[in-house]
Amino acid sequence: MTIVSGHQPAYLPWLGLLHKASLCDIFVYMDDVQFLDRDFIHRNRIVTTDGNVIWLTVPVDRRNSSPLRISDIRIKDDQGKNSWRYKHWASLKTCYGKTKYFKEYAPFFEWLYLENTWQRLADLNLAILRKAFEWFEIQASIVLGSELNFSEKKSNLVLEHCRRFNANTVVTGTHGKDYIVLQDFENLGIKVVFQVYKHPEYSQRMRQEFVPCLSFVDLLFNHGADSAIVMRKENVCKREIESWTQATT
Repeated sequence: MTIVSGHQPAYLPWLGLLHKASLCDIFVYMDDVQFLDRDFIHRNRIVTTDGNVIWLTVPVDRRNSSPLRISDIRIKDDQGKNSWRYKHWASLKTCYGKTKYFKEYAPFFEWLYLENTWQRLADLNLAILRKAFEWFEIQASIVLGSELNFSEKKSNLVLEHCRRFNANTVVTGTHGKDYIVLQDFENLGIKVVFQVYKHPEYSQRMRQEFVPCLSFVDLLFNHGADSAIVMRKENVCKREIESWTQATT
């Protein structure tokens, strides 16, 4: 049994993306699709100690990125203390420096922001995703769409992912209902599971009213190694999907 899923690269992704990845055996890192400006591909949200939500945005150089596939999107070259890298690192320290687990995970983010000069957005996001898989105990193998020469779009692209890896189950987001042609998958004996993520509530330092749908770092810095359990709380797990598939074959 092989379960496949996928998603466009996301900067400091939210918990729903990580949960979807936790449900599959093969996760397609879809860096071969079109870049969308002002999307979660190059930005995400964190919360300040005052409870204000702010965006961390990676500046992209669209003029010198051609074609506009995500894998070809270059990051604007900025140097010195005004670099986006220094600003993002400073924001994380300001917002989360006093959380219980910040110091435990800080070395990775120091490496990410201070020891690297990222040229391509997809490379930056992939480095973050690989580490997030480790922290959130996600076992799926990551494969890069840009290396596999997929040619289809929308529902047919998802179907192509399944056929390439001989998958009998695919997990897609709830918005997949807007474009997935179920009959095409049923004809090939492939079960489609639409993920509906129930966002967990957890304690956020100095916050009385919970702020959902932030970057995964919010949970990580506040709850450390328990983050993997919290992320999955009250949501479907991979074992359940496997049992559903077995029951219908």
